[in-house]
Amino acid sequence: MLQIKTPKTAKAKRELDKRAPKLVENAKKTLILQGTKSSNVLNTVLTEIFHLKKGHAIKYSRKNENIRPFESGGETSLEFFSLKTDCSLFVYGSHSKKRPNNLVLGRTYDHHIYDLVEVGVENFRSMESISYDKKVSPRVGSKPFFAFIGEGFENVEELKHLKEVLLDLFRGEVVENLNLAGLDRVYVCTAISSNRVLFMHCAMRLKRSGTVVPRMELVEVGPSMDLVVRRHRLPNDSLRKEAMKTAADQPKKKVKNVSGDAIQGKVGKIYMPDQKVGAMALTSKVKGLKRERREGKTKNQADSHEPKKQKVATE
Repeated sequence: MLQIKTPKTAKAKRELDKRAPKLVENAKKTLILQGTKSSNVLNTVLTEIFHLKKGHAIKYSRKNENIRPFESGGETSLEFFSLKTDCSLFVYGSHSKKRPNNLVLGRTYDHHIYDLVEVGVENFRSMESISYDKKVSPRVGSKPFFAFIGEGFENVEELKHLKEVLLDLFRGEVVENLNLAGLDRVYVCTAISSNRVLFMHCAMRLKRSGTVVPRMELVEVGPSMDLVVRRHRLPNDSLRKEAMKTAADQPKKKVKNVSGDAIQGKVGKIYMPDQKVGAMALTSKVKGLKRERREGKTKNQADSHEPKKQKVATE
């Protein structure tokens, strides 16, 4: 039998509460790790993805021999690391002769593999290789824009899947309102062909346009690369249906002594203590008796002013 351990300290209890399911989930964290073989290009790609996800990413530097996505039994270690770090996204890099500079982007549900997308990295340009004005560098943790250019993101199944994963990977925290002055970056994804996407990271420069809406200029700040889709695996229908379930809104707080009825509507109960009217002491100065006294006095005065009837003598 499995032994269930309960937290013994307040800190451990707080950590478990953070990982517990919530109606409004926290920002998704990303696990970045590599396989047995890697390349300089792939190491730079993983490092710059970690920099873009700073604050919401965990990077492992050791090589992992037991992780083999898309293979049976090769995803157990990946699910274990996802549970250990509480990460629902992962980026796995590997390099081989058959699949050079290979990246596997994936998502987990309940710390089990949900879906996978395998892409190859080509024509990579790092942040250091691109020269630009450092004053327009995006701030760490800022909310990005996304631009998906091309019909392939609507028609091709592989690119539609890649679009979903990229949105989940780089969108950050989910917010309701945005300050226009805080928007300083955009990810531009251009579908060049049915399996190739140009991925660019640009900074936004706001300039005057003479109207309320400012004019925007894009400055490439890196990284920039071509993503060639090699393999992808969608979740099965039952798992997708379970993962897409949304919790109802926060339950309304129950109001005491109030119930609802389909016919009568809202029904309330009022509890009143015993009044004990028989034990109350009544005096002649009760306000409720003043009117009766005035009416009685007026009636007596009217009777005293009436003329007396004369008696008629009878024979």
